[in-house]
Amino acid sequence: MSKIEMNAKTFRIPECATQEDLEERWNIVLRFGDHVLLAGYYFTGTGRDWFGARYRFSGEDHSVDAPISLRAVSQEFFEDEGHAIAWAMSC
Repeated sequence: MSKIEMNAKTFRIPECATQEDLEERWNIVLRFGDHVLLAGYYFTGTGRDWFGARYRFSGEDHSVDAPISLRAVSQEFFEDEGHAIAWAMSC
């Protein structure tokens, strides 16, 4: 199992979805060119920690109900959603 698959399972994020699917579950979902970025939080023993994820559209259709696939999930936690999104933008 790859690190992306392991983190997707840990954070309970789908490997394949649509932007609309992500928006129904998470508050911080942004379209960024041909990518969709997500900032989510995960409760750890010390409180709420943020992670970032980056999806890519599977085809030419970039509508909210077009298929996207997971490309990256942060290996680290961030102090807030802004830092998680910044990570997703840079990976």
